[in-house]
Amino acid sequence: MKTLLIPLLLIATSSFAQLAGQATPVDKIKVAKGFKVELLYSVPKEQEGSWVSMTQDDKGRMICSDQYGALYRITPPALGGSPGATKVEKLSTDFGHCQGLLYHAGALYGVVNDEAYQGRGLYRCKDTNGDDQFDTVELLRSFPGKAGEHGPHGVIAAPDGKSLYVMCGNQTPEPSCETSRVPRHWAEDQLYPMLLGRGFMRDVLAPGGWLAKTDLDGKKWELVNTGTRNTYDIAMHRNGDIFGFDADMEWDTGMPWYRPTRVCFMQRGGEFGWRTCSKKWPVRWEDSLPPVVDIGPGSPTGVAFGYGAKFPAKYQDALFICDWSYGKMYAVHLSPNGGGYTGVTEEFMSASPLPLTDIEVSKKDGAMYVSVGGRKVQSGLYRVTYTGTDSLAPVPQVEEKPSMRRMLEDFHGKQNPKAIEMAWPYLEYSDRQTRFAARIALEHQPIALWKDKALNESNPRAALTALMGLIRSSGGDKALQQPVLAALNKIDFKALKGLDRVTLIRDYMLAFTRMGEPDAATKEALIKHLAPLFPTNDPALNRDLCEVLVYLGDAGIVAKAEPLVNGSPTQEEQIDYARILRFAKSGWTKELRADYFSWFLRAANYKGGASFDLFIGEIKQNALSTMTEEEKLAIKDVLDAKPEAKAPSFTAKPMQFVKAWTLDELSKSLGVGLEGNRNFANGRNMFGAATCFACHRFNNEGGAVGPDLTSVAGKYSPRDLLEHILEPSKEISDQYGSTVFTLQDGSTVIGRIANMKENNMMVCTNMMDPNNFTNVDARKVVKTEESKISMMPPGLLFMLKEDDILDLMAYLLSKGNPDDPMFVK
Repeated sequence: MKTLLIPLLLIATSSFAQLAGQATPVDKIKVAKGFKVELLYSVPKEQEGSWVSMTQDDKGRMICSDQYGALYRITPPALGGSPGATKVEKLSTDFGHCQGLLYHAGALYGVVNDEAYQGRGLYRCKDTNGDDQFDTVELLRSFPGKAGEHGPHGVIAAPDGKSLYVMCGNQTPEPSCETSRVPRHWAEDQLYPMLLGRGFMRDVLAPGGWLAKTDLDGKKWELVNTGTRNTYDIAMHRNGDIFGFDADMEWDTGMPWYRPTRVCFMQRGGEFGWRTCSKKWPVRWEDSLPPVVDIGPGSPTGVAFGYGAKFPAKYQDALFICDWSYGKMYAVHLSPNGGGYTGVTEEFMSASPLPLTDIEVSKKDGAMYVSVGGRKVQSGLYRVTYTGTDSLAPVPQVEEKPSMRRMLEDFHGKQNPKAIEMAWPYLEYSDRQTRFAARIALEHQPIALWKDKALNESNPRAALTALMGLIRSSGGDKALQQPVLAALNKIDFKALKGLDRVTLIRDYMLAFTRMGEPDAATKEALIKHLAPLFPTNDPALNRDLCEVLVYLGDAGIVAKAEPLVNGSPTQEEQIDYARILRFAKSGWTKELRADYFSWFLRAANYKGGASFDLFIGEIKQNALSTMTEEEKLAIKDVLDAKPEAKAPSFTAKPMQFVKAWTLDELSKSLGVGLEGNRNFANGRNMFGAATCFACHRFNNEGGAVGPDLTSVAGKYSPRDLLEHILEPSKEISDQYGSTVFTLQDGSTVIGRIANMKENNMMVCTNMMDPNNFTNVDARKVVKTEESKISMMPPGLLFMLKEDDILDLMAYLLSKGNPDDPMFVK
């Protein structure tokens, strides 16, 4: 047993370099108003490693695991006591390497993510002789696959205390669970071959990451949901619902299939649409579940609810999530929404660096304990308490009535003759999560019992859901394809709205991916039926519809869609049309080919993740492979042209300086100028022309290195929003601020830490180029401070006319709804 004294005065006055061997000092950490952070322990890296997981035992002590080493038990000082009274001991048991820890029912459960001990799996440690040391280690279930950071992760207890939930990343094959709430007919379900990029995990197919439930002895396992990427940790809502924080693929940044880190409600029977490389499913496809809230780029680690914390009420109910790479902890404030949830994020705690790994709310003292570490970086343990004036009274627990979604989930994983009757009315339900649960209940029943009912359903929304389930459950039965297509053709596309239109086109896709390519006559009939629908007023739906028409061989789609390669307002949308049209074999003219391939000269200046240039190159090579030598010769000048290095431009026509607009000038037009006479399409185009889409996500499209702007209408008045755009440095969001790192030689690096390993910090210095990092040696940093200059450049509106700016403002304030009264009908 040992005691470590951390001299707070030294931390407050020392330079960054002098603090080698110390975790980030508390005076560098921002925390929500009224809260206090204490540094209880800086981990001696060479002796005790770097801590990545944490749990608390029945005596209020924390147990932490080194990523590549042993377990340590920490006895915190009493609240108000000196951090120097923190006691740390290395446990004598030969066990560690855990990315998930849980003390439960008198035992310590650990999830090992490498080849240590008996390899990857769920273990249980017990103290059999009462000496306060674990003396037995038992492997309960081994997990297949190779060691890697996308392996087995978090473990939590079920509300009844009789079972456990274990979360695994997509590098861990599903370990042949005895039962499954997820129908075992998962597939890739994309029409075209994938683009590889760097090819990370190219051979990993569905189901991807998964969540499973097991008994305390690890004997029987039930697969709960699938399709996540690399959810590190999970947390249990007091009502029994589970939440996780899933990872993005940073190499995909800038591509149309990039998905930001996101908080997911881990619905039972759920599918979250991760597929490898370019095959990820967009959120709009109803055969997957949407996130609760997108966070942005980052590296998700520990999560926990604030239950039991001596915090104000809203924080007791909050879901706290950790971002390792950007050093931020968010409080996610959840609200029930039908059978699912919506969420609002608040930055709760942050610093640069602050490689957060795990969270525990102490059952003994009501404080929050936070660990930092991982990848052999400097590790430490912090304590967060509330010192403000708000009430700390426990939030009353109200017993919730089981939702219909939960009742439908009771039919998952089993055959029950009542399931069809129970589920059918909810196939048309307005709530997406409930519709999903109803469809999964159907998919677990023998198809012969409900096939005809699905084919003859007259309610359009119910038919869309039922036919999706029928196609997925068909086992590839080709004989069913014609009846399914006939049923889909009966649904009036023009009578549908919003997501229902997307689901209809997705059902056609699934009929092809699951049941095979239709014959020539069927293709011709489908083209005649679907081609007149393109384009719609929904940009995302247009891409799905275009993809189906190209797949069917529609000769007319190229002339309609190719101009969108150069004419779409976002980098991602342009890339998607280039991707879709790369396999179009008919309908090309010399002019269309030249215009298509000239786009690659523009795209050479676009920016993205580490696979970006490789993806673009693959699209071009695929397109070239469909051409004859004569066709190539006809546009030789375009194919031989070299791109000119310059700033990216997302408009086909170069933008010209208009005016250095001021807030006073433009604010005069914000009233009457936004009343019913605005142009939605032009507003969206201006969001691209002003390069907003390059960094910001809006209505599920665009970049993700800046704040998601979908909800700005509920946060800002039109004048305040305009002020933020014109003067980005006037008020800088903590969430997206940058840091000035001053080095020993007097030089500075300004940006955001995006990744770390040991003493190396990878700093992103340009939001427009998220893959361009500057390496900074933490040992050479003498000072860090917040930058007072926003990473968002000023003057973005100076290339727009006043009407364009007003259309842009209306687009932002409408939340992307073309039916908003601000727009001309």
